Amino acid sequence: MSSGVKKIVVVGVVVLVLFFLITQPTQSANLVHQVLGWLRNGAEAIVTFFQTLFS
Repeated sequence: MSSGVKKIVVVGVVVLVLFFLITQPTQSANLVHQVLGWLRNGAEAIVTFFQTLFS
């Protein structure tokens, strides 16, 4: 992908995210909470795996 196309894609994504943050702040916050929950659960699963592996 050329540099110009990458810039256009990045700007488009940023504009889209800002649009949803401004027009639907509650749903956006819920989505962020959900994604952070998935990441936390994934990290806890990895920690549990290594604890079990080395115990």
